[in-house]
Amino acid sequence: MPDKKHIVVLTGAGISAESGIKTFRDTDGLWMGYNVEDVATPRGFAKDPAMVLHFYNERRRDVAAALPNAAHKALAALENEYNITIITQNIDDLHERAGSSTILHLHGEIFKMHSLGNPDNVKDIRGDINVGDKGEDGTQLRPHIVWFEEEVPMIAQAVSIMQTADIFVLVGTSLQVYPAAGLLDVLADDVPKYIIDKNIPAVSQYKNIIKIEMNATDGMVELADTLLS
Repeated sequence: MPDKKHIVVLTGAGISAESGIKTFRDTDGLWMGYNVEDVATPRGFAKDPAMVLHFYNERRRDVAAALPNAAHKALAALENEYNITIITQNIDDLHERAGSSTILHLHGEIFKMHSLGNPDNVKDIRGDINVGDKGEDGTQLRPHIVWFEEEVPMIAQAVSIMQTADIFVLVGTSLQVYPAAGLLDVLADDVPKYIIDKNIPAVSQYKNIIKIEMNATDGMVELADTLLS
C-alpha cells in the first residue's frame, strides 16, 4: 500500500469565526472593543497588565464555550486517507476538539501560560490569570500567546513542515500577518495549492493555485469531499 500523501493546512481566523470566535480584523483594528496595541503587544501588557489579563481571561471563556464547526471536522476526517499537518495562526483548541491529531500553533494557545522570566516553562490554564499570579521563578504569569512585536518561535518548524507538503490547503486567512504569510513562499511550484476564502487573498505569484471562493465551512467540506472521493 503506498504511503499516504501529506496535506499541510494553514488556517487563520476565518475558520474559527464560523464558530463564533471574533477576530480584530473584523472591526478595523479593534478586538472586542479594544485597541490591538493595548492588548496584543508587550508594551500594552507592561502598561496595564490587569486589563490585558482580563481580556485574555474573557477570550479563554469564549473559546471554552465555542464548538468546532464543519470545517474543523472536515479536516479531521481527511486523516482517514491522508497524513495531515495543520499549521494554525489561531490560539483556540477547536482543531484538537474536532479530532485532528497534528497541529502546530504558530501564535500560541489560549489554554496555556508562561511566566515573564521563563517563556519555555509552559503550563496549562483553564481558569483566569490575575496580577500577582507568579510562575515557579517568581515572575508574573501571562498568556502563552505570541503578541505583535514578538518573535514567532515556531516559524522555523512551520517552514520545515511546509517543505514536505504534497498538497497544500489555505483556509480562512488573509495572508496579512507575517511571518506566517510568507510560508507559501517555500512551497514547491508543483504542489497543488487550494485557497479557501470568500475573499481570496493575493496569490497570483504562486503556481498550481485552485481557488475555492466560499466560506471556511462550505469550502472545506467541498474540498474534503473531493479529496476523499
